[in-house]
Amino acid sequence: MKVERFSRDELLARVAETRLRGFDGARPYGRGSLELVTMSTDDLAPAQRYVLRPTVDTVLTLREELLTEGLDMFDLDGGAYVRGVPVIPPVVEESVEPDGRTVWIINDGIHRVYAARSLGLPITVVRATGVSHPYYALALPGGWSEVEELDELPERYEKKTYRDPSNYKALFREFNEVFPGVQEQRRKSNPEHLRA
Repeated sequence: MKVERFSRDELLARVAETRLRGFDGARPYGRGSLELVTMSTDDLAPAQRYVLRPTVDTVLTLREELLTEGLDMFDLDGGAYVRGVPVIPPVVEESVEPDGRTVWIINDGIHRVYAARSLGLPITVVRATGVSHPYYALALPGGWSEVEELDELPERYEKKTYRDPSNYKALFREFNEVFPGVQEQRRKSNPEHLRA
C-alpha cells in the first residue's frame, strides 16, 4: 500500500487555510488557534444524527491495513496520503451552543470518531479555538445517544440541526479545497424546507 506521510506543521497550516462556502470565503481558523491533541470520544460532541455502518466498517478495515504500515489513523501526528487520498485527524471546534454549553463539536470526521469509539479508543484530533464563524450545525443535545447507525441514508432524513436553516451552507467548511478528497459527498436527503 502506498502511504505518503506529511507533518503536523503541514497539516495545521493547510487546515488554517480552510474557507467557508459563504461569507466571501472567509477563513474561520485564520486568526484562531489550531492544535493536534488526543481526546476521549466522550469529550467530543456530535452534530450529525447518523453514521453509516459501511463507512465505519471501511474506516476500521483501513485502520487495520495501515497499522501494518506503522500508521495508526486514530493516533496521527500529521497526516498521510493513502492511495492518493488524504487521511487526516478529525477536526473539532470549541462551540458555544444556544443553551449556553461550550462543547468540542465534531466538524469533520464523525465516522472516524465513531469507529475509534466503537473500539474504546481515544483519537487524535485537530482542535480549533477562537474560530471566527460558528460551525453550521448545533451539537445534539443528547450527544452520542442520538446518533443512529444506518446502512444507508433515508430520503427526507434531516442530518443535522442547522444554526441558520435558511442559509446553513454558508458556514460549511470547504476542507476539500485544502485536502482534495477528504470530504465524501453524501446523497442529499434533507426535507424540502432544507433543500438548497
